[in-house]
Amino acid sequence: MATNTQQQISVTDLDVPQLADVRRQLDEELTHLTNSFTQLKQAQAKFRSCIDNVAEVKPSNKNTTILVPLTNSLYVPGKLRDLENVIVDVGTGYYVKKTRAQATKHYQSKVDYLQSNLETLQETILKKQENLTFVVNVLQSKIQAQSPAGTRNTKD
Repeated sequence: MATNTQQQISVTDLDVPQLADVRRQLDEELTHLTNSFTQLKQAQAKFRSCIDNVAEVKPSNKNTTILVPLTNSLYVPGKLRDLENVIVDVGTGYYVKKTRAQATKHYQSKVDYLQSNLETLQETILKKQENLTFVVNVLQSKIQAQSPAGTRNTKD
């Protein structure tokens, strides 16, 4: 016998209740992965918005009154004075002063990182969807195979 603790079993060897459990598990995993994909897309959109916001800091906007966010829901009026530097939230409550170019580069690297994660996640979601489709097809064929056999026995 092999020393491997995991054993592979063909989906076609499972009975209907086991297939239903596998289907339920795949549905849950797919839901979780899809929710994660959505959250990553939202985070990517926020970083893209940050890039757009940094681009708005330009000489023509000097001394323009703006709303400065203190929290997600609290904004205070302020004026743009330093057009070369911005404050960047680098996570966990830390802020760093960066030039506009550095800030744009920082946010673009975040967008690119999330894009690579989204692509990997999308491949995983597609594989899970294929697995789910296969399990559903096997489940339906097993149910159909049981139905005619059950009705044939009752008629005899």
